[in-house]
Amino acid sequence: MYSVRDRLPTGPAQDEHCCGERFAVRGWCCDDPAAKFGDVDVSERTYLYLLRHGATDANQRRPYVLQGQGTDGPLSQAGRTQARRAAEALAHLPIHTVFASPLKRSRETAAIVAEPHGAQVRVVPEITEVDVGEWEAMSWNAVMERYPEQYRRFMSDPAVFPYAGGESYADVARRVVPALEAILREHDGHVAVVGHNVVNRVFLAHLLGVELRRARTLRQSNCGINVIRRKGDEIELITLNGVLHLESE
Repeated sequence: MYSVRDRLPTGPAQDEHCCGERFAVRGWCCDDPAAKFGDVDVSERTYLYLLRHGATDANQRRPYVLQGQGTDGPLSQAGRTQARRAAEALAHLPIHTVFASPLKRSRETAAIVAEPHGAQVRVVPEITEVDVGEWEAMSWNAVMERYPEQYRRFMSDPAVFPYAGGESYADVARRVVPALEAILREHDGHVAVVGHNVVNRVFLAHLLGVELRRARTLRQSNCGINVIRRKGDEIELITLNGVLHLESE
């Protein structure tokens, strides 16, 4: 059973995989200055802290370029700083395991987050980033020029229409949702997962009951933190893309 707090549209947002409105979860918004993602009751059964990895050079390029599973670069200096700030923000919590995808940007972030806890880092292949196929490392403007019809179809419904030569959001959901639900079921206490932009959005859309085609409207900042709680069979999203720890960037 999923128990989700009130969903509110909060205005436009843009990034390398995103266009359109954002969502808040009862006041928890990607840029809500009142957000306190670390304000949790540690007596509860399971808390999963779902992060997006720290920034890479590709994330910092302008115009934005797509970075899927075909790009495996390390964190940039800014990305390492973001990861350290996320680690500091979570340091007071009894996190015993940090899960990462096989990609360097996820594994490096996970190692930094795990260090204050002496926690184990475990790689989960199913949470690797979306395969963007032929659009890897391309800007959206370049995609529109070279793949106009495929771009139009993808933007109309990415759950059905894939990145050219890559995955659709439904493809991502088929591997990501079971993997993250298994972590929630099988690991009591406090765990962290370092995922990716589309990976996180697809899972959060699943929790929120948002249509999969609209998952791209759920913004995920580099090293933003989502807090998910499981108590018995109930899974609840507590915080969506908490970023207070990154505000001094």
